[in-house]
Amino acid sequence: MNVGVVGNPRYRDLPGLLARLATAAPRLGFTLFGEQELDSTWGAPVQRLDGDGRLDLLITFGGDGTLLRGARLLAGREVPIMGVNLGRVGFLTTATPDTLDAALEAVARGAYELEPRQVLESTIIGVDGTERQQTLALNDVVVHKAGVARVIGMRVLLGPEEIGRYSADGIIVATPTGSTAYSLSAGGPIVVPGVDALVITAICPHTLAVRPIVVPGTATVTLEQVTPFTDEAFISCDGQIGTALRHDDRVRVRRAAASVRLIRIGKEGFFARMREKLQWGDLSDRERP
Repeated sequence: MNVGVVGNPRYRDLPGLLARLATAAPRLGFTLFGEQELDSTWGAPVQRLDGDGRLDLLITFGGDGTLLRGARLLAGREVPIMGVNLGRVGFLTTATPDTLDAALEAVARGAYELEPRQVLESTIIGVDGTERQQTLALNDVVVHKAGVARVIGMRVLLGPEEIGRYSADGIIVATPTGSTAYSLSAGGPIVVPGVDALVITAICPHTLAVRPIVVPGTATVTLEQVTPFTDEAFISCDGQIGTALRHDDRVRVRRAAASVRLIRIGKEGFFARMREKLQWGDLSDRERP
C-alpha cells in the first residue's frame, strides 16, 4: 500500500510519530511517501510525495488545517485520508498520538469506514469571461475585504436568480463539512455531513435583514462585486490560499466533480464529535453538585 504523509513541522511530537510510522510500515505493508517539508523530520529517508497518482492512503499529522492542506494536495483524487490530531480541536481527524498504532493496524486490515465529503470548486471569471483560476476547497470559499476596516458590496446569485445585494465584511460559501468552521463562527447553521447542501453566510452584514441561507448542493453560486462600494477584495479557499480580485471579477462556486474521503475508525459519530470537540449541548455548568 502506497501511503503519503503530510505533517505540520511546528508540532514537537511529529518526529517521534513519524519514527513510529516508519518502524511499523514494513510490517503493515506500507510504502511511505513524504512531502518535501518533512525531509529533515524523518528518522530515515522516505520517497518524495510528488503529486502523482500512486497513493492508496494519505495520513495527515496536525490539526484540521493540515488535513485540509492534504486534501488539496490530492487535487481531486479520491484517496482516503486518515487524520491524526496533534492540535487542539481536530474535528475532521480520527486518530491521536495515543491511538496511532491501533489506527494504523485498522487501516492495514481495512477495518474502517469512509465518509465522503463534498468539495467546492471556485473559479475567478474576468469581465471578458476568461476563467483565471480554479481552486478546490473542502470547507469554504470566502470573498472578503482587504486592507482597512470597511465593508464590501456583493451581489449574490443562485444560478441565474439574484438572491440579493449584501453589504458585509464578506460572504462565505461553505460545504456541510465547513458549516462547523468559519460559517459557524459567523452565525451559520450546522449541516450534518451527507446532506446535499451549500451554506451562504454573510460576515458581519451591515443590516438586520440578512440571514444565512441553505441552498441545494447542486446549485451554482456567483459572487459579484458591487461598485462603487468595493475597492479591495480577496478570495480565500479553506483559509489557506488567498488571491486578490480585480475590480470586475466574478467568483463562481459550485460542487466539484470529486469528493474527499475521510477515514473514520471506531463507532464515534458526528454528534459525539460535536459534544467532545465543540462542547455541543454542554450544560455541565448548570448541574447541581
